[in-house]
Parts: sequence; C-alpha cells; structure tokens
Amino acid sequence: MAYLLTFRLSIFSTVLFLCMNFACCNNGRRVGDVMDTEFNGFSVPLEHSFEVDDVAKFRVRGALVLKAGREPSVSLSQSQLSEEDRTKLKEVAAVDGLYRVRVPRVFLQADRQTERQVEGHLTAFVRACAMVESHLSDVITLHTDVSGYLIGVSIVTLPGACRGTEVEDEVDLEAFNTTLSIMAPVNAPGPETTLFIEQLEQMEKKGKNPQEQKSFFAKYWMYIVPLVLFLMMSGAQDQSGGGAGGGAANGGGR
Repeated sequence: MAYLLTFRLSIFSTVLFLCMNFACCNNGRRVGDVMDTEFNGFSVPLEHSFEVDDVAKFRVRGALVLKAGREPSVSLSQSQLSEEDRTKLKEVAAVDGLYRVRVPRVFLQADRQTERQVEGHLTAFVRACAMVESHLSDVITLHTDVSGYLIGVSIVTLPGACRGTEVEDEVDLEAFNTTLSIMAPVNAPGPETTLFIEQLEQMEKKGKNPQEQKSFFAKYWMYIVPLVLFLMMSGAQDQSGGGAGGGAANGGGR
C-alpha cells in the first residue's frame, strides 16, 4: 500500500514538473501575441509609427496571418490603441505629422516562407490627421509579383481628407477598422495571332486561285460598256448637228 502511494505521488510530481516547464516556455507572451522581428508560425508583424519629431519608431500594430494554398490568402489580426497611443496620435495630427505602417518583404504563401529570406521592409504612410478624422478606418493593400512575393504596400484612409473635425479619444480612436486587400499583377491580353494568321492564309489562297484574280474591266464591264456606248452616241449626235449648222451658214452667204 505504501509502495502504491509512493508510485502515484511520483507520477503526479512528474506531470506537474512537465506542465510547469511548458508554461515557462511562453517567455511572458500571451498566446497569439505577435513577435516584433520574427515570424510567429504563419504570421508576420504589421508595424506602425507616429512620432511628433517625425523620427520613425516602429512597434507592433497587429499580425498578417498567412493561409496555406496556391493563391495568396491573408487575414489581419489587430489590437486596440492604448490611451497613451491615442493621445500621441492626436498630438502628431496637430502638427500635421505622418502615420506610417510597414511589413516585411516575404512570400504571402504560408508554404513558401523557407524559399526566400526576409529582405528588409516595405513602408507606406498617410497624414496622421487623416487617420484621426477617419476614426482609424483605413485600407491596406499588399502588392505582390506573379510568384506571390510581397513587393509593395499602400495605405489610404476613409475619408482621406483632413477637415479639422473634432474626434473623441475614448469612442473614435479605440479600435482599427481596416480593410485588407491583395493586388496581384494582371496579365495583359495578348495579340490575336491566330486570327491574323488565318487572314494571311485566306489571302494566300486567294492569290493562288486564278479565278479570283479578275481585272478591273472584268469586274465592272456591265457598267463600263453602257457608259462607253452612251458617250459614243452623244459624240455622233454632236458631229451631225455641227455639220448641218455649217451648211446653213454657207447657204446664207450667197
């Protein structure tokens, strides 16, 4: 009985030790938190910066979650602005500063992350006052090449103008309202070479067919012959009329 009790306590201590070790592997991050400069599974950080002195100091705004598949598929996970960030954003807007975002240059396909190393970041910006007056409503577009590699990023606000509208921190600047889209290159329509070749072949066949090589007279003789006959008859009438007039004149002179 004592041996069985000792065995159960040993198992319980081992399980407790393993659970404590797994809990400590989190390094203080909550589940789903985005790492500043490294990948967290199939996600990459979306960072932003807004400073009064216009010196960029990027920090995490959210995460682009990449989904596996042939076509690029990305969703966006974002956290709310803190009270300190809301105050700073309004201060930057008051001096007509800039609001910047950046993303790393990566493939937007989750299964191709090992094919190419991260080569810097892509940055875009809008006026901070537009970000404030839009109530954090923006559209972020990710531009890719034909292989799905990220080559550009753009951001616009809705609306995009600064009109000096008063904004309440607590209500209007708490959460982002972001529309995320992917812009891939579109193949331009190619020349209609097949139709052109068919037309050339038809022209070549017509050139080889002697029956279709008709002269101008052979095509329009039914119009030319009546016209010639009419001109000939008109000329004959003019000549006969001119001769009769000449005879009358001679007779009058006697």
